[in-house]
Amino acid sequence: MKIAIYSISSALHKEVAGELRQDPFLNEVAAAGNIEMVFYGSDFSTYGRHPLSLIYIRTGGTESAFCKIYPSLKGRFLLLTSGESNSLAASMEILSYLHQQERQGEILHGKPSFVAQRIHQLEVVGQAETPRRRHRLGIVGAPSDWLVASDPDRRALSRQLDLDLIEIPMYEFLSEIRKKEPVEPPVDLREPWDPATTRGALEIYGALKRLVATHRLEGLTVRCFDLLTSVKNTGCLALALLNSEGIPASCEGDIPSMVSMLIAQHVAGVSGFMANPSRIDPDTGRMIFAHCTVPFNILSGWRFDTHFESGIGMAVKGIMPLGPVTIFKVSPDLRRRFIFETMLTANPDEPTLCRTQVEIEVDRKAVKYFMTDPIGNHHIIIPGHWKKALKAYLDHDKAS
Repeated sequence: MKIAIYSISSALHKEVAGELRQDPFLNEVAAAGNIEMVFYGSDFSTYGRHPLSLIYIRTGGTESAFCKIYPSLKGRFLLLTSGESNSLAASMEILSYLHQQERQGEILHGKPSFVAQRIHQLEVVGQAETPRRRHRLGIVGAPSDWLVASDPDRRALSRQLDLDLIEIPMYEFLSEIRKKEPVEPPVDLREPWDPATTRGALEIYGALKRLVATHRLEGLTVRCFDLLTSVKNTGCLALALLNSEGIPASCEGDIPSMVSMLIAQHVAGVSGFMANPSRIDPDTGRMIFAHCTVPFNILSGWRFDTHFESGIGMAVKGIMPLGPVTIFKVSPDLRRRFIFETMLTANPDEPTLCRTQVEIEVDRKAVKYFMTDPIGNHHIIIPGHWKKALKAYLDHDKAS
């Protein structure tokens, strides 16, 4: 994403003088959120032309300078502060003044990762207020036979989320695979694996990339278990790579999970980990989710293994960073959603579960949901706190 950065600083604080693009705090925020910043400094002549504009209150002693320029500026004021050089104190005084003038504003303050997440949330709110273009999602083969509760309401998807579902027959996918044209992955796979299996997995990745281009897709779901018999390999690596590239890709032809991952991509900037709820301990509140593929861009490390159920192909054993996560899923008819913020506490390594495994804390209310009224099997694990932004995104669509 791209945002505009304007700034105000006091001449008394010479220690922070210098180019904005060299500011350590801004660089940390940009890195934490994969954010591209366009710097305008104290030139406010273009303010408001970007979808998201932030005013970096760089130091204290900036209150009067802000009051001189604010009458010509429109919209809600987003005041970014590093917490250094009395910047937070000045921002609070400025925000109080804005409220007295019946203008809206917010202070963005905290660790770079927290600020970056809030910037992404604000972008989602901004997107919800502007007309959206339609999105094309591919269904490669039919949903797997065991997904008996995951048939989507296509009219609801079209009307509420501007989605078009494009049917792609399995024979077209297999025809692309048989071209044996692997594509170089966008990430370093780090660990060597069986060369023939790796090449086969990258040929599947190449086939899906070509389908995305041919059908102009922004996401897809694949009846991936058919690959075990037809090409003696798996789609686990291919789906992990596509998700890392920002193309939501779900397993087993699971359409509601694909839609949930697309929403996660719009809101959080990552499609999340599509996983099976594998074990719940109601007494301790520990829950394990597992699956054989996971996006590389939400991992701190990984290795490869065989696919769990079949023992063949190439699966991803990923390590997700410990910390806050959001569990998310929308129902096939979009009438229900599950959004639960909690903590990821461990990355187990059990031989009787799918290869990527995460242990997550749940409360009694969440346990009741999973045991009495779940939205299907698969759920999406998104790093970070995203409940507020997901609700804003979905509630806007419901009201539209």
